[in-house]
Amino acid sequence: MIIPLEQLSADTLHAIIEDYILREGTDYGETTVSKKSKISQVKQQLKEGTAVLVYSELHESVNILPRESFLNETDHNN
Repeated sequence: MIIPLEQLSADTLHAIIEDYILREGTDYGETTVSKKSKISQVKQQLKEGTAVLVYSELHESVNILPRESFLNETDHNN
């Protein structure tokens, strides 16, 4: 289930993005990207809709996924 961003406080969204970045260890190539910059990039992707905030009832957890991955996953489960 996709969680609309407007349902979350700014602090909650920030905490979810920070947890995601620390958990995923996103690859930014050879350049060093600050944590603040990574948070800003993920937040922008969520606002643009290229990434989505997803709640898993099965795992009782929240994750951030690329929109296409989420849609493909949803299509395969139906």
